[in-house]
Amino acid sequence: MRLRHIEVFHAIMQVGTISGAAQVLHISQPAVTKVLQHAELQLGMPLFERVRGKLYPKPEAHRLFVETEKLNRDLQGIRRLAASLKGRALETVRLVSTPTIAIGVLPEAMTLWRREYPETRCELATHHTSEIVNTLRLGEADLALSLQDPRHPGIVAEPIAQGVMTVIAPAGTWTEEECRQPVSAEGLVGELIGMADNDPLGELLVASCEAQGVTPVFNTVVQTYQIARSLVEAGAGMAVVDPFTAASASDKLQRRPWAPAIPVQLYLLTASHSPLSHVARELANSIGATARKCLERGCQ
Repeated sequence: MRLRHIEVFHAIMQVGTISGAAQVLHISQPAVTKVLQHAELQLGMPLFERVRGKLYPKPEAHRLFVETEKLNRDLQGIRRLAASLKGRALETVRLVSTPTIAIGVLPEAMTLWRREYPETRCELATHHTSEIVNTLRLGEADLALSLQDPRHPGIVAEPIAQGVMTVIAPAGTWTEEECRQPVSAEGLVGELIGMADNDPLGELLVASCEAQGVTPVFNTVVQTYQIARSLVEAGAGMAVVDPFTAASASDKLQRRPWAPAIPVQLYLLTASHSPLSHVARELANSIGATARKCLERGCQ
């Protein structure tokens, strides 16, 4: 197989369609079809079953994918390096994040990274995790951040920071001594602010409460942890949020860890077929370091 064959083959394996592979590679659909046909002709066997416009890999394709994955990663890295060495255009790093991390961690992390790479262009977008997976698979972003591991075969999830779910309440709710102790389900009193039903961390919280014999009642339900935090700061009630939202809060509220602890990971997400450039990896390192410092400050 030629290098172009491998590149097209991997793109099809990632997205499952000719049109999707064409988008990822920025070439026409007929060009993708022609390269695939030539690769199959050279190998002497079909690699995919074609059903209603979708391509389903044969067992031989899965084995070939594993054997050529490192070569494809190396090829992508070489092309990125060549592009950066041309000097005709500055490198662009495309970052996608969930709103929680974009607000709580990225401003400081990007400021520190920008000092080392002042001429590198960075494009930042915010999406929920399900949309982030599609963005990475289609090659529309280089790296992404989420509090969820999407457990997708085409996505590499790398933990870069860890905290625990945290209870936040308006300032003056607890004594100084109480603030040193975790809060269990029985400690959720007064007006409670909860997350929408499709929030995975919110589901873990409800399950934890029910395991303790308590059914929480949320009279206010919101879509993001930032909104929940703003409501708590305004004195609207109590909420259980992710550690990054809690750590970056103002002195208008108090915070205590949830008991039993619910671990929360911050994941760096990348497409398995597209390794990070040096500059993008440095941005990821800055984000991880900033996130860990944020949690340390929040625990003080």
